[in-house]
Amino acid sequence: MRSRDSKRPPKAHDEQEQDQERTGPLELAIVGDLTDNEADLTDRLLGVEPGAECTIYFDSPGGSPYCGMSLVTLLRLRGIRATAVVTGECSSAALWPFAACERRLVTPFSVFLFHPMKWQSEEHIGIREAAEWSRHFAELEQEMDVLLCDLFGRSADQINEWSRTHRYVTGREMVAAGLAELIDLKPLPTLFEQPKP
Repeated sequence: MRSRDSKRPPKAHDEQEQDQERTGPLELAIVGDLTDNEADLTDRLLGVEPGAECTIYFDSPGGSPYCGMSLVTLLRLRGIRATAVVTGECSSAALWPFAACERRLVTPFSVFLFHPMKWQSEEHIGIREAAEWSRHFAELEQEMDVLLCDLFGRSADQINEWSRTHRYVTGREMVAAGLAELIDLKPLPTLFEQPKP
């Protein structure tokens, strides 16, 4: 008589190799427009075990504020302990998931664009729908501004000033404002640490 375990298909060879090769936190990349990649980004974040660590690399001009908020929600509700590394740009709606990371690493060449939220509508939108969208958008913008400051753990003055003036901020400026840590372009020791037994 066969046991239940004997009916399970064996792990694929590639899966076994990946399990053995993985020596640190899971790594993900947020690259390009958030809106265009929302389904993939959501799926990849759901692949991180609740409460686990991961490293997220950012090179994104932003996208939908709803997508940015969704990623923040997944990070927070699942208790994911993420380290952000900005390899290029992290702007607009990408700032929210960046700010939601426990640790934020930037290089001197990292770039961040802060600006007020922008919106556009369909061409054939009714006046009532446009008025309701305008009301909703004004509230959403205020709430998102407050949330961004809360995620960064800083007072609103500097962040709101950058946003109001559509400011491109460098990695060094983010560090000076206490929002990130500066790293050099050399291997990060934490990426090569062996897992604890």
